[in-house]
Amino acid sequence: MTLGSVPPRYKISIDREQCMDCGRCIENCSYGVFRREGDRIITESRKCTACMRCIAMCPRDAINLKENPVDYRSHPVWTREAREDVIRQARSGKIILSGMGNTQNHPIIFDRLLLDACQVTNPSIDPLREPMELRTYIGKKPSRLQFKKTEAGDVELETKLAPNLRLETPIMIGHMSFGAISLNAHLSMAKAVSELGTFMGTGEGGMHRKLYPYQNNLIAQVASGRFGVNVDYLERGAAIEIKIGQGAKPGIGGHLPGEKVSAEVSMTRMIPEGSDAISPAPHHDIYSIEDLVQLVRGLKEATEWKKPVFVKIAAVHNVAAIAAGIARSSADAVVIDGYRGGTGAAPKVFRDHVGIPIEVAIASVDQKLREQGVRNEVSIIASGGIRNSADLAKSIALGADAVYIGTAALIAMGCRVCGNCYRGLCPWGIATQRPDLVSRLNPEEGARQVSNLIKGWTLDLSELMGAAGINSIESMRGNRDRLRGFMLDEGLLEVLDVKTVGA
Repeated sequence: MTLGSVPPRYKISIDREQCMDCGRCIENCSYGVFRREGDRIITESRKCTACMRCIAMCPRDAINLKENPVDYRSHPVWTREAREDVIRQARSGKIILSGMGNTQNHPIIFDRLLLDACQVTNPSIDPLREPMELRTYIGKKPSRLQFKKTEAGDVELETKLAPNLRLETPIMIGHMSFGAISLNAHLSMAKAVSELGTFMGTGEGGMHRKLYPYQNNLIAQVASGRFGVNVDYLERGAAIEIKIGQGAKPGIGGHLPGEKVSAEVSMTRMIPEGSDAISPAPHHDIYSIEDLVQLVRGLKEATEWKKPVFVKIAAVHNVAAIAAGIARSSADAVVIDGYRGGTGAAPKVFRDHVGIPIEVAIASVDQKLREQGVRNEVSIIASGGIRNSADLAKSIALGADAVYIGTAALIAMGCRVCGNCYRGLCPWGIATQRPDLVSRLNPEEGARQVSNLIKGWTLDLSELMGAAGINSIESMRGNRDRLRGFMLDEGLLEVLDVKTVGA
């Protein structure tokens, strides 16, 4: 006796009156949903991932996609997803993989935080007519400045300043490795951040030589696998980030399947072509804050103390204590990745059940660092579930200096969030290494769309700040008085350090 098949999740249909049998759906679907039989195009809905490529490329709007109405007998506990997970593991005996971020139906705290606006006695600011200071510096700041007079009577700064990254907008693009995503996707984002005066992460896959022209706007990542890490790589980055954890899969390492390790990925990561790139769960030289100090200082020594070093951690329950330790490790910034952060591949059980929301993590870390008097000793970068400019503004008001975006940048390039990144068949040329699929993403067009997204969010942020009577990003940072909680319980409001609406 076998388990039998499960109902297909999506139903693809073709309007035969509209269809002209051009075959573009067959050419564009990398999952094999369409095939030709005689003079007709036949669909196999069971293979569909809802990537929407066929619909976008059909010249006659002849293709329709719906969630399949055929479902299991309804049950409050044994949902369709729960039963299908059991069936999949009963068949394979393996871990279920998935891409993108947490899909659980949890309330999104950002949506229950409302921004304040000025009225009569405290007038708002018009960002179209008055200057708005959005420039942000990421890195250590001195507790005080000391000056000295020169013999000529001038004043010189005596305090030695740590290296900082200068951002023209508090929006950066987070780390997605070459291998997990295509070179054309990397080039699209690198071109965009270079144009806008901000930064993007290379991910743990090293830096492809075609990214060298944009190296002044790239952040080199050192993860547990140390793929592609050498002195040349470190020196090319404008900053260095040590990846300890990731929001989509806290407490475990990474895995790039061998099918995605092409010749180019092999050279960049310095691993054999076709071999699995497995990052261990821990860094095998870090088992304490003291060990982390050694790596931070080692990386600074290797780059002559000219580059800021960040430490990225997943948002977990003791995130504030961990961040306080990082602040004392000589690191210049702590990156906190919330449980809605995307990924190319993660065990589904980790993606959906481990970690905490970025909103509470930002607030907890900012509060802890303030209490210990070390807030200025480290910048806070928030990532994991930043969907729009309102999330950006609320992140800064909760205490972040800047944010990383990831999935939003991919969506700007065409991603449909189908969650099958780990299969390497992305029909939009993003999460794939297949040359025919990669060529579908034009780096110039991709760069323009990512650039437009960041420009639009930056304009939105100026408007939101102006409405709140704030003309400097520094005044916005940690300004929780500009936030109010709506339909949030008392305990959560206390953790966020935010008053309820009407208060």
